[in-house]
Amino acid sequence: MQPIWLKHYPPGVPAEADIFCYVSLKNMLEQCCERYHALPAFTNMGTTISFGELDRLSRDFGAWLQHGIKLRKGERVAIMLPNLLQYPVALFGALRAGLVVVNVNPLYTTRELQAQLADSGAVAVIVLENFAHTLQQALPDTAVRHVITTQVGDLFPVMKKCLVNVVAKQIRRMVPDWDIPSAISLPTALKRGGHHLLTDVPIDRDDIAFLQYTGGTTGVSKGAILTHGNLVANVEQTSAWIGHLLTEGAEVVITPLPLYHVFSLTANLLLFVKWGGNNVLITNPRDIPAFVQVLAKTRFTVITGVNTLYKKLLNDPGFSRVAQQGGSLKLAVAGGMALQRTVAERWQAVMGIPLIEGYGLTEASPTVCANRFDITEFSGTIGLPLPSTRIAILDEAGHALPPGEAGEIVVQGPQVMRGYWNRPEETARTFIADGWLRTGDIGVMDENGAIRFIERCKDVIVVSGFKVYPSEIEEVVMRHPGVREVGAVGVPDENSGESVKLCVVKQDQTLTSEALLAYCRANLAAYKVPRHVEFRDHLPKNPIGKILRRALKEETSSASLPTT
Repeated sequence: MQPIWLKHYPPGVPAEADIFCYVSLKNMLEQCCERYHALPAFTNMGTTISFGELDRLSRDFGAWLQHGIKLRKGERVAIMLPNLLQYPVALFGALRAGLVVVNVNPLYTTRELQAQLADSGAVAVIVLENFAHTLQQALPDTAVRHVITTQVGDLFPVMKKCLVNVVAKQIRRMVPDWDIPSAISLPTALKRGGHHLLTDVPIDRDDIAFLQYTGGTTGVSKGAILTHGNLVANVEQTSAWIGHLLTEGAEVVITPLPLYHVFSLTANLLLFVKWGGNNVLITNPRDIPAFVQVLAKTRFTVITGVNTLYKKLLNDPGFSRVAQQGGSLKLAVAGGMALQRTVAERWQAVMGIPLIEGYGLTEASPTVCANRFDITEFSGTIGLPLPSTRIAILDEAGHALPPGEAGEIVVQGPQVMRGYWNRPEETARTFIADGWLRTGDIGVMDENGAIRFIERCKDVIVVSGFKVYPSEIEEVVMRHPGVREVGAVGVPDENSGESVKLCVVKQDQTLTSEALLAYCRANLAAYKVPRHVEFRDHLPKNPIGKILRRALKEETSSASLPTT
């Protein structure tokens, strides 16, 4: 029997994607560099490299990895870079050399970095000098033998390179002192690699491309094993879904989310390499005024982001200049976290096109489903399963639920990971029969096959036996004009087992907890109404701006609760 969602696909979208279009990411890159040789591939801080230059630079880096430091197929290379031109060069150089990429958040603490390097068994690291001091402290008790360092301007033209690097190091003091005697600079590695031939390493779809670290379904950091086949499949699935909107060699995509995060990695970098698009890399999206200036100067056709980023853009007074450009933007995508109705509606009112929300997870490379591209307004769902993807909703006993009933979302498809690196027990707990992946997320499927995300299983709050979903509470609270940000978590309660606590960043400094709770009582059932409110200057977030409820709960457990 055909899945119910297929008859609700947009016209022209196939039930199955051509997941065997490329043998590997290496194969995809090399074909695309040949096809789009003279076209711009990546732009950063006003400097652009073409697909031809990307081909040459990644070839040189891959050749140095193979012949300069003698790395062999399957060894792990960590990339610890923000969004700079160096990232795609290092990424594709490693993949072309037959190596496995371990993406690393440059803002990791020494403890976090050491744990990931040790767990992955990475033997080489490429790091921005700004973060080399952290790497220096983390290196003991890891397998790392080779360190490649780079400065912000290393791939800029000579005069600009010198200016940018001097400003970063000498004027802004952005590079703390570090000392790794064996380190080699990226320009030196590229120069030396240019004297070697890149050995053609056979790579097929079953070879590992990434160890992509994630909190997973249990909150324990672990490496999802993503193969070349997984990533190629997700690129092709996404292309099948939105491809009719795209023109080969003509797209300009704004890339503000870090490329070391799987959403940006696939939805921006890999997808638009396939389409011959130009990725405009935003190194510091937290500097919203500077980000808006880039947008105002760029005739972009696609943008991806998360709810918090879109909200910050809309709140910036300079964003009106971006909206006035008009005409060129054809696709705006939201992922990585739940999209709030207020943000979606404001975006559409200002920019004239809807935000297309999707859903995915690291373990699925990441995209699993997305809204139709022809929607005219916020749908409130995370869309339909992508081509070649199957989704089911299961109860706690593992039985499939009918449309309209809430349960755990499970996924099956060619984008689903092989398992967790060196964690067979975790892998066994995450998969059920026939390769179905447990997501740890609660959702509902409607009669058309569209999925509505409700909550992470582990975040559900149980108040006197009733389930309360933090995302619903947050959605309501965010409608209050005095609230800028909010996180809702469950805290112990001697009467009800748990109760709801709000952690709030004010938009209106005169807002009181009494006024906010009164608003909640007017808009929520009694058992859902928060009992505690804490006002804060900021909330803990992950690298893409998603509020970390786990961190809020941990902080709450170590402090006394404010009373209301």
